[in-house]
Amino acid sequence: MIDDDTEKTIPVTVTFLEMSAPPASYPPLPYNRQVALLRTRDIPLHFYRYLMDRVGRKWHWVNALRLDDEELAAGLHREDRDVRVLYLDGAPAGFFDIKPHLPQEAELAYFGMMDHAIGQGLGRWFLGAAIEAAWSHEPRRVSVQTCTMDHPAALPLYQKFGFSPIGQKQEVVRTMAFAERAASVMRP
Repeated sequence: MIDDDTEKTIPVTVTFLEMSAPPASYPPLPYNRQVALLRTRDIPLHFYRYLMDRVGRKWHWVNALRLDDEELAAGLHREDRDVRVLYLDGAPAGFFDIKPHLPQEAELAYFGMMDHAIGQGLGRWFLGAAIEAAWSHEPRRVSVQTCTMDHPAALPLYQKFGFSPIGQKQEVVRTMAFAERAASVMRP
């Protein structure tokens, strides 16, 4: 539950990273886990917003939640958009969203897991699956960005997989009050 119903602005440092060749190997799927990773087709907007909220709430992922249906559908329902949902024990547990339509680039636009999946030994495998999916679009490079509001392990983990920082910039994130978030996620 969000403990604050006020909107705030938070200064952040955004780090841009890229990878120019796929990793030599990917982590294996952990043993004794009931895990599925499914690529979506025309993901319903309400389900995408649900994933965005549940995965990104504490990291203040708000940009997609502020889009109206037409704006969100225009980007999300492109033929080349690649959204995959992680399921753990039959329930949604995370997702990643790849935008492969940039010139010669596949952007890992969103990547994350829900609280119940964190600490279950899936993170490295799941990031490897996201990177492998990005490279399947045959780009010249794969990019990702992270910021100082993301999980503290995000930047080091991206670097362990072979991403290199290529730049930084300062931004301000305008958080969502609970009422605005609820209205976005619960819209008809």
